[in-house]
Amino acid sequence: MATTPYSRWKTLEDENINPELISEVLGAAADDVWATAACVDRVLHDTDAQQALLLHVQHFKDSPSDAQLCQLRSVLLARLARLTTFVELEKVAISDAAEEELADEDMEEWEDDPWAEESSPPKPKPPGRLPFDLQAFLFNDLISSAQDLASYQYFDALHVLFQRHGFELWPYRFRILNLIPEHAPPLAYRQLLPSLDSVSNSELRWFKVQERTPVDISQLPGTRAAIQQAGLALDIPEPRPIPSEEEASEPLSADQLTQWYTTRVDSIIQTTGMVDVALTLIQHGASQGIPGLDELGEELSLLSRLVYDAPQDPTSPSDWNLDLWRSMSPEAVVRGYLAHSTPESISSDISRLVIPYLFVLETRAERAGHPDPDLQERMLHEYILSTPLELAASIFEASKPTLPAAQRILRNDVDVAQMALACLYGSDSLDEWPIMSRIFECMPAWETAAQDETDEEAADTTLFSLGSFVTPTTTRPKCTPKDLLLFFKPLTVQSLSRALDILDVHLESGEILSRWSVPAPLRWFLQSADDVKEQRAWANRMARRAGGIGDPLSTLEDWEWLLDDMLKLTEKSESGIRGAFGLLSREEVLSIFLSGLLSTGKFDMAKLLIRQPHGKLSLSQETIEDICLKCSNELYDNASSGNYRVGDMKLAYDCLDILPPSPRVVQEKEFIEATSRICSFHVTSRPGIPISPIEIRLTKDRLSLISRVLSSNGDAYKHTEVMLDLCFKLGFRNDVTAEVKVLAMMADTALQAEDFDRAYDHTQKMVDSIHQLQSDQPVLTDDTKFKEAIEVCWIACFQLGRQPEYHELSKKMTLLGQALDLCPADKMHDVLTAWRRFQQEDIEARVGRLDSRDSSIPQSARVKDRHAAFVPRNVASSLRARLQEIHMPSPPLLSTPDAAALASRTFKSVASNFPFSIGHRSQTQASDNHSVVSEGSRRDGASDVSAQASRAISKGIGWLIGVDE
Repeated sequence: MATTPYSRWKTLEDENINPELISEVLGAAADDVWATAACVDRVLHDTDAQQALLLHVQHFKDSPSDAQLCQLRSVLLARLARLTTFVELEKVAISDAAEEELADEDMEEWEDDPWAEESSPPKPKPPGRLPFDLQAFLFNDLISSAQDLASYQYFDALHVLFQRHGFELWPYRFRILNLIPEHAPPLAYRQLLPSLDSVSNSELRWFKVQERTPVDISQLPGTRAAIQQAGLALDIPEPRPIPSEEEASEPLSADQLTQWYTTRVDSIIQTTGMVDVALTLIQHGASQGIPGLDELGEELSLLSRLVYDAPQDPTSPSDWNLDLWRSMSPEAVVRGYLAHSTPESISSDISRLVIPYLFVLETRAERAGHPDPDLQERMLHEYILSTPLELAASIFEASKPTLPAAQRILRNDVDVAQMALACLYGSDSLDEWPIMSRIFECMPAWETAAQDETDEEAADTTLFSLGSFVTPTTTRPKCTPKDLLLFFKPLTVQSLSRALDILDVHLESGEILSRWSVPAPLRWFLQSADDVKEQRAWANRMARRAGGIGDPLSTLEDWEWLLDDMLKLTEKSESGIRGAFGLLSREEVLSIFLSGLLSTGKFDMAKLLIRQPHGKLSLSQETIEDICLKCSNELYDNASSGNYRVGDMKLAYDCLDILPPSPRVVQEKEFIEATSRICSFHVTSRPGIPISPIEIRLTKDRLSLISRVLSSNGDAYKHTEVMLDLCFKLGFRNDVTAEVKVLAMMADTALQAEDFDRAYDHTQKMVDSIHQLQSDQPVLTDDTKFKEAIEVCWIACFQLGRQPEYHELSKKMTLLGQALDLCPADKMHDVLTAWRRFQQEDIEARVGRLDSRDSSIPQSARVKDRHAAFVPRNVASSLRARLQEIHMPSPPLLSTPDAAALASRTFKSVASNFPFSIGHRSQTQASDNHSVVSEGSRRDGASDVSAQASRAISKGIGWLIGVDE
């Protein structure tokens, strides 16, 4: 069976169709309508075959008269136009792919690209291929194809599409442009961006009033309408029509173009933060004559310098935008430019970042009609005054007077001096003295040989006022460098030169203080210039902190170096400016130095410095002794233990060995030894807390310390020499009153312990001391202390002598006799009351001794002795008889409460400085005494011979006591 062109065409697959087959098969067809319909029915992927298929319509030389044929011809011609555009788009795409491949080969060398990101790119562009195929391009509307090209960044292909179909795409140009990714570089699609027609002052069209190529009769609107009216139109798929948008059909005005560029820039920055892309877009728009973009370009240029050119670190903000930039003050912008500058880069950063920015601000102010010629100077000054000293030093080094004016950041020498003074005196730094010296070395040197004295006085007055100004107050806790600049502004060149001389002295003094670990801020030298107390306090800190734990001074040369520096601070400079210790005398500084040396415990070095024949430590012996005693007292007060063989107490003791012994030195050493002795007895200030050395020194009555030793140690009263030595070392040497009081304390303690023998020994020592003092210095018998000692002594004797539990009758009688000998006349009757209690016992004891003695001798001798002994008894009896005849008034005190209690209270009032602790035994004795006195007071005075004798003796006949002896 023979095949026809019709059956053969139907059996052909799209992939097998080529231009030769098209010409062979369709050319053999006799029916033009069928051949044309076959061309419309087939849409091939091969552009060459599709082009041959569409060109088949050109076989019809004349315009077709058949309506359907005419419609088919119109469709083929429209597709042919689209096909031609597609072919050009493919050529451009292939060319772009080749260029990108070359660029990729160059980038492959950067295998370790630090800027590479791991995230996948948003939309990879197929190399050499369009984002759509031929079939899609033929049937889609042009705007969809243009949007695909824009979003996939086929900018050259999009430009071709605009050139070939600009009339159709013009109303949708901004919709298409807005689909271009914000990160895309504007220079890549600059041919697509709108520009300004300077003639019409509106948007420049892509095309002129179209000079369209001749249109086939089948494509005329009239022809298409006639076919539709005749009902002969075929149902053929055609490209979707583009809806018209009249509002965007007209060119935009200049202001509208400015607004579009501004909106596009905001979108780029908000979406990507790529300020450089936004700047490039604005720069292109300005080059195309778009008005109002110059200022925006300036803003973006300055912002791009902040984002890309200024030093950054990981903490720098990454979300910069125009709103944030516009909200920043000029001061904040300057700080932003220099926020991460280093001392090495600060000067160049100011030159390339800050100064251009300040120039733009000045230009804007001039354009606005408000010129501000001091803007740049003011902004730089504010930054320098607030920046750290290290950065400020680099700026001053870039402003040296020796540099060319064009290279200097600060070009005015007066400004440099004023700024340096304000920065340095307003700084709180304590460890940047080398940096401060670097700043001072950048200062200008003026010829001020003919300066007036008034200028120097003005500078000195200004610095004196500054000393008061920088002192903190409740209303102004801190003085800033900006505040200090106000004081230096009015100074003349001569005054500034004088101020720089003062600064030089202060810097040298500051370095010395810092060297010895007592740094002071530079403003301190202003505050202490006329404050001798402050200078003295700082000198003490310097002498005492040097050689401490942090920086010990181990050699004599180190201490001599410290002394040299301290003396240097008291001297004046060549220009007559006082140092940091200028108000202190040389002798006072030497004393402070020696005190600091001794406080460290370096006593051997102190001896070497003191004993040098022509040494620098030239102080009088009295002054050195005062310093040693003061230092010893400080060490004593700070000691935690009273043991003078360890710790600060040992230092306090050894400090007194520097000089030869003197009365004051010996006394202080003895007091330290006494302190150590007291602490060794475990005396406590509160239960469980040992007494501290400072408490011992602050005790007003030091004898009370001995009382506390006796009360806290049961055997202490047995060591008489130890207690007396302790008394002497507490400062009571050659003080008989204190000695008697100590013996009284020991006697009372022994009495409470019922150690009557030792109590007796102590009282006898008291009596011996009183008698010795009476014989050696009879003139002092009226002295108050002497009377006090006598009173303590007789009361102690009286207390022990009237103890009923003490069975040594002879000793008790001796004690009461001694008490009677020493007590005042108005207290004799109290002693006699106790005497009377033991008088009968004493008589019986004597009779017993006489009887025992008589039994041991022959009878003849016994009778003789008895006769001899009889006479005194008669005499005594006659004396008692005569005393009975004497009717003397009863003494008042015999009717008063217990005389022993009164004596006890008297003793306590005299010895109140030492706390006697009278226990249960004292209370018992007091009650016994009271009963005795009460019984005696109830007896009839006229019938009691003993009472009469007591009264008589109380009237002045005490010599009768002991007649029996």
